[in-house]
Amino acid sequence: MSTLVLLRHGQSQWNLENKFTGWVDVPLTEKGIEEAHRAGRLLRESGISFVRCFTSELQRAQETLRIALQEMGLSDLPVTRNEALNERHYGDLQGLDKAETAQKYGDEQVHIWRRSYDIPPPNGESLKDTAARTLPYFEKQIRPCLDAGEDILVAAHGNSLRSIVMDLEKLSRDEVLQLNIATAVPLVYALDSNGGILQKRILE
Repeated sequence: MSTLVLLRHGQSQWNLENKFTGWVDVPLTEKGIEEAHRAGRLLRESGISFVRCFTSELQRAQETLRIALQEMGLSDLPVTRNEALNERHYGDLQGLDKAETAQKYGDEQVHIWRRSYDIPPPNGESLKDTAARTLPYFEKQIRPCLDAGEDILVAAHGNSLRSIVMDLEKLSRDEVLQLNIATAVPLVYALDSNGGILQKRILE
C-alpha cells in the first residue's frame, strides 16, 4: 500500500486579483502562505511518512511545498520539479481580469474556455491538453514510486491536479468539469498495489 497526497498551491496574487494565471510565475499572497502552513500542519498530524515530492516549475506551487515540508519537519526530502505539472496554459487570457474578459468575449464564450474539456482559449491549453502532458509524466515518474510502496506528495495546480484526479478516480469528461480543487487543502489517497483507491480523505 502507498499514499498519494495532492496539494494545490495556496492563494496566489492573481487568484486574489481574479486574473487568469496559467504559466505566469506569480507569488503567493499572505493568505496563501498561511494556507500552506495550515496544510503542512494537517499533513504532520496525519502521520504520513513521505519519501519524496514532486512539484511544478512555478513558484506558487514550490513555495507551498517548501512551507508545508517545513511545518512537517521534512525540509530535506527530495523534490523533483517539472513543467509537466504546471497549471493549464491560458494563452491570450493570461494576465486578464476574468470579469473584464467576460465583458470582452461574452460570458458564454469565457465559460466554454474555462469549463469545457477540449476547447482551449486562443493560443492556450484545454484541460485535455493539460492532461496530455501531466498524465504521461505521472505514469512515468510518480506511479513507479507509488508502486514501490512509497508515500508521495505532489504540490501543483488546479488543472494539472484535476487531470490526475480524473485518471485516479476514473471520472468522465462531464464529471471532471464539476471538480474543483481548493487551494492548499490536501487530498489523500490510500492506494493498493495495483494503484486502485482504497480510501480518499480530504484534510480540512
